[in-house]
Amino acid sequence: MRVMAQIAMVMNLDKCIGCHTCSVTCKQTWTNRTGVEYAWFNNVETKPGVGYPRRYEDQEHWKGGWTLDRKGRLVLRSGGRVRRLLSLFSNPDLPSIEDYYEPVTYDYDNLVSAPAGPDMPVARPRSVLTGRPTSITWGANWEDGLGGAPEHAAGDPNLSGAWAEKVRFEFEQTFLFHLPRLCEHCLNPACVSACPSGAMYKRVEDGIVLVDQDRCRGWRMCVTACPYKKVYVNHATGKAEKCTFCFPRIEAGQPTVCSETCVGRLRYLGLLLYDADRVGEAAATPDERDLLDAQRDVFLDPFDPEVIAAARESGIPEDWLDAARRSPVYALVSKYRVALPLHPEYRTLPMVWYVPPLSPVLDAVTSAGGNQDDPDHVFAAVTRLRIPLEYLAELFTAGDTDVVGGVLMKLTALRSYMRQRTLGEPGDEAVVKAVGLTGREAEDLHRLLAVAKYRDRYVVPAAHKEDAAALTALENRCPVETSGEPEGRKVMLGIPTLRRRTPEAPAGGHL
Repeated sequence: MRVMAQIAMVMNLDKCIGCHTCSVTCKQTWTNRTGVEYAWFNNVETKPGVGYPRRYEDQEHWKGGWTLDRKGRLVLRSGGRVRRLLSLFSNPDLPSIEDYYEPVTYDYDNLVSAPAGPDMPVARPRSVLTGRPTSITWGANWEDGLGGAPEHAAGDPNLSGAWAEKVRFEFEQTFLFHLPRLCEHCLNPACVSACPSGAMYKRVEDGIVLVDQDRCRGWRMCVTACPYKKVYVNHATGKAEKCTFCFPRIEAGQPTVCSETCVGRLRYLGLLLYDADRVGEAAATPDERDLLDAQRDVFLDPFDPEVIAAARESGIPEDWLDAARRSPVYALVSKYRVALPLHPEYRTLPMVWYVPPLSPVLDAVTSAGGNQDDPDHVFAAVTRLRIPLEYLAELFTAGDTDVVGGVLMKLTALRSYMRQRTLGEPGDEAVVKAVGLTGREAEDLHRLLAVAKYRDRYVVPAAHKEDAAALTALENRCPVETSGEPEGRKVMLGIPTLRRRTPEAPAGGHL
């Protein structure tokens, strides 16, 4: 058992109001400069919808993430070394600027310098890339609030199954929810293994995936390999850029900017301990529907004495172990099991998880002629919610509706139980016991999901600068390395506490 630590995030989609505050503050902090006007390290999508960039979830087209070869080995969907070498100077599997959107500015000078005339002067849009007049036809949140849904939302790759016929975009039958997205900082990042120059790397201390700007040569293989399309190319520098998980703030024990400014208080940050020796095995799980359990099995119990001893042997500080025990991410992902990963079938083992949205359950009970006070009627209504279980399953469980249904039933039971407690009643513990919770656990989960304080939502341990010299001397390997492969390179970034981890994947690897 090789214990490592990972900073991870959970988002409660029931609380996202689609205000885009997280996107704007991230934009102002990280991409408010020349070359990345089109890039949004954090964006909020409306689902159903084609997303940003367009149809990024269609991996048959974009070749992102991992797949298994005939022998059951992990290989990059974008191809092995030879294929990437042949396409080094002409990569066909890249989104175009039309798939993102052409960034624009406005001819504001015309408002003040136009000569006097009968017509009101206007500020016409101009392309930031070419400087020529253009028209605005797409954007990072073009589908916000189902804008244009009748024309575009049917192109959502998650609506490809036979069940999708039940999804209608008429006013009285439509549904939507907001899905904030950022880099997943995966345990098995495809972007890192696809990078020919080794510029993409995963930090040893906290698992944050970053780009070494000095080593990046702009080959753009990382853009293709990332199934979430959260790596961007700065058109001014020709180098790749991506979400940094606000690592300077993380090192200081502070939450990310998107978390700090979230209006709905839907984000949780915390530390997870995991067995690095089991990452490759979990990612190579044959059945896609078993990937969720396989990833959860990689996470370690921070209360287990054997895990604590192994973590200490790996050099994880005591305050980090304490943070792992208090982590809201561990509670939501492993203890209560209400958080789910985005598209586990990509086999990258993503580390940004989501509590799926729960449609109005009592409305479904009433419309079916059921009794709102009968738990059996309430649980049965979960299968008839406005947001189809099949759609949520395509997003979070590789199509397994039973897992999503179980999470929604747990959330439904929690609401029913806490509604009774709020009204001064003792509460029927049989309701929560039916979904595997005790009354005390239900209250703790409700407190975490609904009214958690700042210190409970963000448990981020600060970096240890005093360990910099010792860290430099250590050799570290990637979680998906196999025996006999070269060890990961260690390169300092000018920040004392950082070491880099560059995966040499079982089948992808570096050129």
